[in-house]
Amino acid sequence: MTASSSETLLAQAQQVCKKKGARFTKVREQVFLLLAKHEGAVGAYELLDQLKQIDAAAKPATIYRALDFLSKQGFVHKIESINAFVMCHHFGDCDHPVQLLICDQCGHVEEIQSNNFDLALRSMADANGFTISHQIVEAHGNCRTCNS
Repeated sequence: MTASSSETLLAQAQQVCKKKGARFTKVREQVFLLLAKHEGAVGAYELLDQLKQIDAAAKPATIYRALDFLSKQGFVHKIESINAFVMCHHFGDCDHPVQLLICDQCGHVEEIQSNNFDLALRSMADANGFTISHQIVEAHGNCRTCNS
């Protein structure tokens, strides 16, 4: 992602935070920009190493607090299976169902959205008396590039 697109995303994130009354601190903005510059998923400690180049005093708690905030605002998704984070492509809509395609070869992560899949999952949950509060579906395999 280019610097100008990262800055555009940051401006959008600032507007979302302003509307929600959420405090978008300098550290949170820095972590947001670091994530925006990554094409795919990135681990917290890799982000911490990058943040330390900007802020030498940054600690693991610093990065995890920032990532938690960004996740709650709907700006990033945590990929549990690989313990990494990726920018959300449905910016600021933190209540949408998340479906991720994760390439085990190159690490590319594609966020998709299938309302049919979401409807089917919610229908099965309802039939079992289960209420879904948060949904992230992770599918592993090979991307188009790695398949060719």
